[in-house]
Amino acid sequence: MAVPVAPGRLPLLGHTLPMLRERHRFTASLREYGDIVRIDLGTMPTYFLTNPRLVHELLVTKGALFRKGALFDKFRPFFGNGLATSNGADHRRQRRMVQPAFHRDRIARYAETMARAAADLTASWRPGQVRAVEADAQSLAVTIVGEALFSTEMGKRAIEEIRRSIFLVLKQGMVRALSPSFVERLPLRANREFDAAIARMRAIVLDVVRSWREDGADHGDLLSMLLLAQDDETGAGMSDQQVHDEVMTLLVGGIETTALALAWTFHELARHPDVERRVHAEVDEVLSGRPPTFADVEKLVYLNRVVNEVLRMYPVWFLMRRTLAPVQLGGVPFAEGTEVIFSPHALHHDPASFAEPHRFDPDRWSPERASRVPKGAFVPFGAGGRQCVGNLFAQTEIAIAVATVAARWRLVPVPGKPVRVTFTSAAYPSGLLMTAIPRH
Repeated sequence: MAVPVAPGRLPLLGHTLPMLRERHRFTASLREYGDIVRIDLGTMPTYFLTNPRLVHELLVTKGALFRKGALFDKFRPFFGNGLATSNGADHRRQRRMVQPAFHRDRIARYAETMARAAADLTASWRPGQVRAVEADAQSLAVTIVGEALFSTEMGKRAIEEIRRSIFLVLKQGMVRALSPSFVERLPLRANREFDAAIARMRAIVLDVVRSWREDGADHGDLLSMLLLAQDDETGAGMSDQQVHDEVMTLLVGGIETTALALAWTFHELARHPDVERRVHAEVDEVLSGRPPTFADVEKLVYLNRVVNEVLRMYPVWFLMRRTLAPVQLGGVPFAEGTEVIFSPHALHHDPASFAEPHRFDPDRWSPERASRVPKGAFVPFGAGGRQCVGNLFAQTEIAIAVATVAARWRLVPVPGKPVRVTFTSAAYPSGLLMTAIPRH
């Protein structure tokens, strides 16, 4: 079966809104050429899947025949060999050891941290105060993930370093991953800042790990779970380097997704007063003025639809896989080592899966309508054996943080200050200025 070739290369770098629109237009337009389209990622040929059925096949049905692709090879030297970047037996072993840290009982305990951190943030607000909401969302995400990971005094130092460095690492890391290898060796300020931030984070995480080894106590945090974990098959634990790599994975994966989702949620609530009113009414009814708990999350039915809609509208741009052996997708044979690519953003905005895909509509996640969404069409956390291990943590965090804010405050856009968008792996709001108005 012949595979059509896309006209032109996939545009990679650039951080302006026009370039963002160009890239999204390009990946969205590929569905016009068929279910599988050959494109050039820079100078590398790849095969782009536009059909959600094939994405489900890639991630779930035939997931064992694929490993992470070229993009993740570029991440591995500076983020380590954690769950996001490891493959094969290493990945299966690490997932068995990390999974218990995200059991529902553990997340119920972390939910207390989530609610307290959100309440502490909003306690600092003053009526009529203008807030940079993207900065508040980033700070809150760092606090929650940091305190869930580290609960010791040494851990507090780590949290401050993470707060200082993580978003520089996230943004520049994607630029580096999408750039030719020689670029990272150039004497550029961005390279120096990135290398220094990675070195600082690596050093403080390893210091915390070594400090824990000397102490040996279970502090009830994620780090304790990682250090106490043993492989069911071998009885072996993780080395300091393995723990470091998993911590970096949790920081990178856990902070960016929730920070962006929180910021965009408040942006969309302000743009849709009818949605905002329904969220406020539900929060008032379920919480009755008390802080939210893990048990409350499933009762916040409409708020969860809002969160799903935000995750649909603002996902990562694209992800890659590489074939481990000859395999067929949609009747098309691929040789071992073939790079395959798909775009959550394009899938989430496909009108064949989502009517009026650019309209913010939380009710599309009502049970009846959600049941009609094709498999593979909604993949904010991936799917199959490589689905994000912290997806329930992230969804709980977003719901509890939004409910905590919504119980007391409305965030209203500042007139004449439109939000700007910058882009790396996902869309970042910039200049999301909103006025804090007490609800009661």
